[in-house]
Amino acid sequence: MKKSLLFLSLFGFLISCDMRIERDGDKKDAIKKALGENIASPIEGTWKLISGTTIIKTDTTVADYTQGQEMIKIINPTHFAFLKHDLTKGKDTAIFVSGGGTYTLDGEKYIEQLVYCSDRAWEGHSFPFTVTVVEDTLLQQGVEKVADVDQYIIEKYVRVKK
Repeated sequence: MKKSLLFLSLFGFLISCDMRIERDGDKKDAIKKALGENIASPIEGTWKLISGTTIIKTDTTVADYTQGQEMIKIINPTHFAFLKHDLTKGKDTAIFVSGGGTYTLDGEKYIEQLVYCSDRAWEGHSFPFTVTVVEDTLLQQGVEKVADVDQYIIEKYVRVKK
């Protein structure tokens, strides 16, 4: 009888600890929301672009971003930034592209408001995308339409590990 009572007491204690931890996590999320802080979303982090597909009318181009160039996208709770450069330090064809701004995310609907860009014609435009995160892969696709550019892009990123 004493063993049963001890077991039940221990079991009850462990359940109450688990419930307290769960409630504390809920409280932290509620506090973050009340303070206007975002709760980490799966798109937050640093991402390396692996491949990109560009579709213009009936022409499709696939780029391998692991050869000769590199691009990363950094997403925090309120802003994004991207940086692309060649890996030959400008010895062949020099490439440097950068940009950033704010974004909104509603489910899979991701809209970038490009505030800064090395190609100034792109500044001040919004770009609606669909994003999907599966484990350490981010897929981003949507229309980019600025001046004489009207294209559909599909980009595949992998999360950069620390």
